[in-house]
Amino acid sequence: MSKFWSPFVKNLVPYVPGEQPKLTRLVKLNTNENPYGPSPKALAAMQTELNDNLRLYPDPNSDLLKNAVARYYGVQSNQVFLGNGSDEVLAHIFHGLLQHDQPLLFPDISYSFYPVYCGLYGIKFDAVPLDEQFQIDPADYAKPNGGIIFPNPNAPTGCLLALEAVERILKASPDSVVVVDEAYIDFGGETAISLVDRYPNLLVTQTLSKSRSLAGLRVGLAVGHPDLIEALERIKNSFNSYPLDRLANVGGAAAFDDREYFERTCQLVIEHREWVVAQLQAKGFEVLPSAANFIFARHPGHDAAGLAAKLREQGVIVRHFKQERIAQFLRISIGTPEQNQALIEALGEL
Repeated sequence: MSKFWSPFVKNLVPYVPGEQPKLTRLVKLNTNENPYGPSPKALAAMQTELNDNLRLYPDPNSDLLKNAVARYYGVQSNQVFLGNGSDEVLAHIFHGLLQHDQPLLFPDISYSFYPVYCGLYGIKFDAVPLDEQFQIDPADYAKPNGGIIFPNPNAPTGCLLALEAVERILKASPDSVVVVDEAYIDFGGETAISLVDRYPNLLVTQTLSKSRSLAGLRVGLAVGHPDLIEALERIKNSFNSYPLDRLANVGGAAAFDDREYFERTCQLVIEHREWVVAQLQAKGFEVLPSAANFIFARHPGHDAAGLAAKLREQGVIVRHFKQERIAQFLRISIGTPEQNQALIEALGEL
């Protein structure tokens, strides 16, 4: 702590990202990256863009990528907002749409960046407990609020809220912005983007980091009513007018246009997930139902922190959270068949 820090900085509690180990020999199943590489068409588009034009600023509006997203989801380009990863998109949403007198509502077990943003922007919040099955109950959100945000599927549980239940939350809070954070929706859920034209208070966020295998590119997006998008554009242009570089724009657009590759790799991850679930259950694990590219599991006979440490000794990294209600769970990303096999074999050794 430095004497030059402001009181604001001293009181911040930053988000702690998942470990990015330097050793290449490890089986890395801790940060939910896609085990399959990006679309070959996306890679080709980025390679083509590696030319003298890099001396020029990128398009500040990212029209190429906005139009690709709009085509994919059947919306207008003025309903799409883009940012440097979905975390930046979420930061602008918290800053521009969720600062109100009533508290913001989100699940008590959820993306741990939400309370960090609340601290950063001075937002009051109410963490709504998940039920005993670690599910979101829409009825719990039918109360006065200054906004609602939740991941779907939830993270780190992986549990999916049906579109009908999302709509119940929207109907109960017509005067509040409802943000559905869909980082993992492509691995088994139905996007709420189909509802944005019916609910002007709905904003859906997504990322290219998971299902489109572009975590290293940092591209996030939001889709909603043009009035909500305009608020985000005003903040973006007061913060960083060029959040996406030239490679991100062309690579992201090509990734959205390559539906065949996207659908094939998503299906492979789903199939691998079901295999991992079956193997873990055969070893006595309780596994929550997952619609994500990870699973959330606990074993009645083994401490989760101890299991994570022992797996690491065998070269397999998984994610352990210390939060009280989930301290006995491990979050395990779905890897390649070889990585998944290494996990199961390591558990067999234990």
